[in-house]
Amino acid sequence: MFTGIDEVDWASLRHAYGSAEDVPGLLRGLASTDPVERASALDGMYGVVHRQGTVYDSTLACVPFLLELAVEEGVAERGELVELLVGIGRGRGPAEAALRAGAEVFVVLVGDRDPGVRRAAAEGLVRFLDQPARVLDLLRQRITVERDDRVLLALVESLGLFVRRFPAHASEALDTLLALGTPPYDPGLRLAALGQLAGCAPDLLPADLVPRVVGLLGERSERRRSGLHGRDDIDCPDTLAGRLWRLRPSDEEGAQLVRTLHTALGGRLAERIALLEGQLAAPDSTDRCNGVWMSAGLFREWRADHSALVALVGEQLGTEAGRLRDAASSVLGELFHLAAPAADHLQALVSARPDLWTERWERGAPALGGALKALARSGDPRAAPVLAEVLAGPVVPDDLGRVIVHLGRSAAPLAPALRHRLGRVPLDSPETSDRAVPLLSALTALADREAVPEVLRLLRGVPDGVRSGQRVVASAVRALDVFGVGAEGVVPVLRGLLESDCAGVAAGALWSVEGDAPAVLPSLLRELASPDGQRRRVAADVLARVGVAARVASDGLAGMVAAECVEERVGGARALWRVTGDAERVLPVLRSAWTGHPRMRGAVAACLVGMGAAGASLRDLVEAELAAPRRHLARSGGHGSRDVLEDERLLAVCREMVARGGAAWGGEG
Repeated sequence: MFTGIDEVDWASLRHAYGSAEDVPGLLRGLASTDPVERASALDGMYGVVHRQGTVYDSTLACVPFLLELAVEEGVAERGELVELLVGIGRGRGPAEAALRAGAEVFVVLVGDRDPGVRRAAAEGLVRFLDQPARVLDLLRQRITVERDDRVLLALVESLGLFVRRFPAHASEALDTLLALGTPPYDPGLRLAALGQLAGCAPDLLPADLVPRVVGLLGERSERRRSGLHGRDDIDCPDTLAGRLWRLRPSDEEGAQLVRTLHTALGGRLAERIALLEGQLAAPDSTDRCNGVWMSAGLFREWRADHSALVALVGEQLGTEAGRLRDAASSVLGELFHLAAPAADHLQALVSARPDLWTERWERGAPALGGALKALARSGDPRAAPVLAEVLAGPVVPDDLGRVIVHLGRSAAPLAPALRHRLGRVPLDSPETSDRAVPLLSALTALADREAVPEVLRLLRGVPDGVRSGQRVVASAVRALDVFGVGAEGVVPVLRGLLESDCAGVAAGALWSVEGDAPAVLPSLLRELASPDGQRRRVAADVLARVGVAARVASDGLAGMVAAECVEERVGGARALWRVTGDAERVLPVLRSAWTGHPRMRGAVAACLVGMGAAGASLRDLVEAELAAPRRHLARSGGHGSRDVLEDERLLAVCREMVARGGAAWGGEG
């Protein structure tokens, strides 16, 4: 198996962490009789030789040895090795060429005695063997004799890949998929066939796709319940790891089947929504749980009227199945105000289960429970009295302050308790930042001027050496900026910070309190010349507020407009417009940022609102955004916890500009 391994100059090759001289040991470890050594070697292959899908020269050097290991029946866990090989070959270029050179191995492996090997080899056969007629014949033969359900599913997926890779030979493969999508085949196999058809030949899908899929899901669930996998809710330890386990689908195979179909349907939203409604109304709680997670992907990626679907997700909160309830709470918590149609269900769960108001995990800080967090993030005022009770308790979750900001003025009655908690935050603890910053955020959102003494206590008392002390100071100064008051002691403290690392935010707060441009401009000009990009951006934000009185900063802002960092360019452009009114210099920067960096669209839109008619030439971007069905931050397989919120905020700003019509852009609305 390892003939020639010592003749490779491994020390001259590289992997994720440098020299590949340790790779021969990993390869030999894959053939060890010790399961611990084998597991460690496989982890090493993924951790250093093929880390996060990257192919190094050492990765290519491993391919011949991995191919030999894969066909050696005495090697354990060969299925994992075949998966590794296929993953390497997906890297295209030299990696794909190396696997194609050894593609005959997959012809052997697709008929191996080990079902794990057969399952992994099916994709490799299609991906690397450049003989389409032979590949299709092997797949079809294997389907007729295969008895392992998981291998059959892999063969169906490979047929879909075959159609995409060899379109000139697709006809027979599609005929096979069509046949597999009908009785008497197993309902799971039929679902898999429909998912592949949706991805490679959607015009061949049946007209009754949605009811057919829902029916097949029901049939599959009945079979699953009659077997060994009937329990959809399992006992997990009350730890973070246990919660993460509960948030995984208990039926991974079923989740993959519906995920494949939803992914293939893409923007066919009417069908996807109807399918999800069927999933969420299924009698089996596991199917409903998969429906909840599939709904999350739809909410995160597509703009539509999701209210009916959100309400159906909310209905799952009444279940006794903890896994399903946790999934629904988690998904609703990422929707913020879009979770409003489920607010009654959230409130019912919060009222019935005070034990779920907070969560405490092993070796972790307490946090707000999912349902209460989702209710508060939705902006529902009924969350405020419950949060008041939590605030009155012995231990306050660190994330409570970050959640209160979404309640708006309905959270005003919480201000005294928030001030009390802020006044008790220790000044010299490693936990000072984690405890103080969320409370400061909440009081800032409430614009609670009565919190000035507690804020000044932090500014005067946090020692320089405290971890994240600068973060505390910056948050406290931003609070004073919003308060905009001249309470005793505020101005001297802010002036004392004009020479600190927080000079920019301090200048902003001082401007809010005094409105004295000469007092803040020297500090802002120094910050604008800082080598730290973040400090330059903060200074630009404040200069934009100062406006024409800050013309002395024009050259520095012009330099920012040409910066490499897009955040700096946009921040500089906004400030340059406010200071000089030079739209001709600013608009190309804003257009480039909008089109090339979707995450910057919110900042650009906010700038356009302030520009009014001067930004009329970018009207096409705003109108195209409102017409687009896909969220601007949507990315395949990704999920940002605030992506939906950021997209909704962008849409709100765009709608505001369009609503202003002629007044905003100097033309007809």
